[in-house]
Amino acid sequence: MSIVPREAQPYQGRRAGLITRSVAGVIDAVVVVVVVLAGYVGVNGLMFLLDPRGFQFSEASPVPGVATASLVAIVYLCVAWSMTGRTYGCHVMGLRVVGRRGERVRPLVALLRAVFYVVFPLGLLLCAGGRRHASVQDLVLRTSVIYDW
Repeated sequence: MSIVPREAQPYQGRRAGLITRSVAGVIDAVVVVVVVLAGYVGVNGLMFLLDPRGFQFSEASPVPGVATASLVAIVYLCVAWSMTGRTYGCHVMGLRVVGRRGERVRPLVALLRAVFYVVFPLGLLLCAGGRRHASVQDLVLRTSVIYDW
């Protein structure tokens, strides 16, 4: 008896396409935004506890905010891909990032893939064509995203 749903069994191990990977990416982006907002609220809460009378919310500037979100995303993706091969978005969508032989990606490859993913997100569009469903990140680093429930 398999734990993979009967409807999903034909797709097990196949490379994932653009839509599934995009949905996983949106879920991961929501996770990153929640973490960054929680950090912002936590820092301001600490500032309030230290000086309640003189407290003012810190200004959320766009450049440091984007830099912080990018750094959080890179760390989140790198740790998830190198440890289990999947982020929360990948888990929800039944995906796993693997190396060229189907093994878990090494930490350096996961880091490079995460940086590439954050800096060049449009590279994902390349997986819409071709039978390999490979993004630019996959082609450069020889990784794949497969269905793996």
